[in-house]
Amino acid sequence: MNKPDAPSNDLAAFEAAFTAAQDTAPNTAHYVLRLFVTGTTPHSTRAIVNIRKICEEYLQGRYVLEVIDISRRPALAEGEQIIAAPTLVKKLPLPLRRFIGDMSQTERILLGLDLRQSAA
Repeated sequence: MNKPDAPSNDLAAFEAAFTAAQDTAPNTAHYVLRLFVTGTTPHSTRAIVNIRKICEEYLQGRYVLEVIDISRRPALAEGEQIIAAPTLVKKLPLPLRRFIGDMSQTERILLGLDLRQSAA
């Protein structure tokens, strides 16, 4: 009996990452991130560079970053209820979090990704 091919869509990738994230400790969790930008504006470009730098420095080998241009894929932005760009959405590990801006406030991003403990 032949096995059906696994679906190659966003839902399948999300479910696989979710399962992997549930089976790992917080410091080894796999992150699924979506960055919504508008074209190649300086603000969007800065956000892409900044979040890639953060991911490579703090999440090396344990993240998936999808950059979505909302001018080309408006349905995805609507589905995620994106009202400003750039917006980073942390899908996994839960809880879901959103960050708006050029991702230059590294400490704020690290706190929101649960990679740093709050000083207070």
